[in-house]
Amino acid sequence: MTKLSVNINKFATLRNSRGGNNPNVVKAAIDAQAFGADGITVHPRPDERHIRYADVYAIKPIITTEFNIEGNPTETKFVNLVLANKPDQVTLVPDALNQLTSNHGWDTVTHKNYLQDIIGVFKTAGIRVSIFVDPVEEMVAGAAETGTDRIELYTEQYATHFAEGKKEEAIRPYILAAELAKTLGLGINAGHDLDRDNLRFFVKEIPYIDEVSIGHALIADALYLGFENTIQLYKRALI
Repeated sequence: MTKLSVNINKFATLRNSRGGNNPNVVKAAIDAQAFGADGITVHPRPDERHIRYADVYAIKPIITTEFNIEGNPTETKFVNLVLANKPDQVTLVPDALNQLTSNHGWDTVTHKNYLQDIIGVFKTAGIRVSIFVDPVEEMVAGAAETGTDRIELYTEQYATHFAEGKKEEAIRPYILAAELAKTLGLGINAGHDLDRDNLRFFVKEIPYIDEVSIGHALIADALYLGFENTIQLYKRALI
């Protein structure tokens, strides 16, 4: 069954808007695990506008499920953070400095040599590596040549077309990309704009997705439905 990793960045965004430590992001991670999450995801950015680097050090000791750290490895500070904390997985995302949110995957052909080198650094440390890619077969094939363990399919395009009522059109490139990845021996994660409406169809059509990472939509739902209930609703959508 596909695992659910809960991205807790939005707890940190809310905390940082007022200062102090309310809500407490460490408690958010503890509670997410207790409520059924299969993993915790954090995405510290260089400006620390939500998850701070110090948060990662504080969260790591309490993780009882899987810990996934996302970020751009071109930042030396990020690489050092990952190596110091040794999460179960690092997800490499080609974000620009001060980018609002992730909006594209790696060009695995152009950046093949760089990705091979940095992926080797993390794998030598015993950390599973996933890299963010668009649902483009050429990019998936390129990913396989980098030595990565998994890819994470960037799903904004899927979510947009699904919301327009074009679910068959929305899922098609993802099926093709996932089938190729599976053939090439890559694990497959997915994330970005997945929500309670579009999640079930996505994993029904691609049942061998290893993990979805969901933050914004899940936390938004939790404001109305409660954190524990929302995690369980998302888990049911993955069955």
